[in-house]
Amino acid sequence: MKQLIRTTLFLILLLGFVTIARANISVPGIFSTNMVLQQQLEVKIWGWAKPGEPVQVTAGWLDTVLETKGTNQGTWSLQLPTPEAGGPYTVRLNGYNEIIFEKVMIGEVWLCSGQSNMEWSPSSGIINGEEEIAKASNSSIRFFTVNHSTANYPQNHLSGEWAVSTPETMADFSAIAYFFGKRLQEVLDVPVGLINSSWGGTPAEAWMPREAFDGNEFLTEAAARQKPVPWGPVEPARIYNAMISPLVPYQIAGALWYQGEGNTINAYAYKELLSTLIASWRKDWNNQFPFYFAQIAPYQYGDNFMGVEVRDEQRQVLEVEKTGMIVLSDIGDTTDIHPRNKKDPALRFANMALNRHYNAIDIEDSGPLFKSVSFTNGKAVVSFAHSNGLHAKGGNVSSFELAGSDGIFYQANAQIEGEKVVVQSKKVENPAAVRFAWRNTATPNLFNGAGLPASSFIFR
Repeated sequence: MKQLIRTTLFLILLLGFVTIARANISVPGIFSTNMVLQQQLEVKIWGWAKPGEPVQVTAGWLDTVLETKGTNQGTWSLQLPTPEAGGPYTVRLNGYNEIIFEKVMIGEVWLCSGQSNMEWSPSSGIINGEEEIAKASNSSIRFFTVNHSTANYPQNHLSGEWAVSTPETMADFSAIAYFFGKRLQEVLDVPVGLINSSWGGTPAEAWMPREAFDGNEFLTEAAARQKPVPWGPVEPARIYNAMISPLVPYQIAGALWYQGEGNTINAYAYKELLSTLIASWRKDWNNQFPFYFAQIAPYQYGDNFMGVEVRDEQRQVLEVEKTGMIVLSDIGDTTDIHPRNKKDPALRFANMALNRHYNAIDIEDSGPLFKSVSFTNGKAVVSFAHSNGLHAKGGNVSSFELAGSDGIFYQANAQIEGEKVVVQSKKVENPAAVRFAWRNTATPNLFNGAGLPASSFIFR
């Protein structure tokens, strides 16, 4: 009997040793059947394996087999060259086990992030939602949703899988991301992969790496103004660690960002917050990819200027290279922080990408943006970029104010002269400051010839 027990224990230990010795290769959840890989690049595929374990990658578009081995840290990676857009293909990973990815497409991949207005799905109630859901079948559009998660330290794995666009999958995906991808797919005629990593009510701080705050007293102080809320984390890096870091370095063409409502409490810092976020993400990916963001829509934030201050800080982020901003003052809802029109913002995003990044169309993709002002003869002469066809909808130009050296602003009359606006007020003899649409709920009527609204601004 004792001999039988010893033999059984020996076999258990032996089987345990064999199991350990024959560890299986694995990969992060961002790799799956139905995925889209960025075209015409060396894309990195990575995962885990036993040290020394042979790893082979076979792709349907390659004549050769790529090979590597597990490192002494139990990891592996390969650079996989991708062809021009196309598919579907099969990708096989072989170690002591085999992983097969089917229906893989090669095309354009975009990361779509932010808070609830990016997260908002067609099934949550958008304009023409049921109609759009019904016609959402498109095998050339693929979705990946990053589940809500937090971590104290950067992670290298997340759960999820890629899905083909169908009425069922599109209904619960980001509406803005879907309409953006749909427009790109139609114009470029290539597969489009959309990664939705967003979380309602969260501030920019939570989406940034911890090191972005190290040694930066300004950002650290601004982040300390955030107070705990029941619907999500506000601490620096908590979401970044779990919902952005694991995506790196899955190759992307660019990023969309719709966020800012969660930073009205420290609006004065938003320019540096978002500029630093952009720089940190680009550093992570080692890629100066385009970063396009939405200026938050007008909303009743209270008897303050917090909303418009965020909008003006966002406007100033345009100083960062390869950024673009869509203005939403004409398609928002001042009584609903979640405007139900998600298609028009998405199309503005798409037109910006198609015009600037892909050179696929040639259009005006931005509303008028403040450029400069001169004060002379009791008037302020304001110049704008993107001002061709400058006009006022529905009457005289509204929403301009002037102030003298005392800093007290008064409503002012404004007239369009060519591509400039001349502003004056009987209450301000010697103007020294000018502002436009400087209210949380302002819906001004100044547009350019492309029908895009002018951004709010202040100069003092």
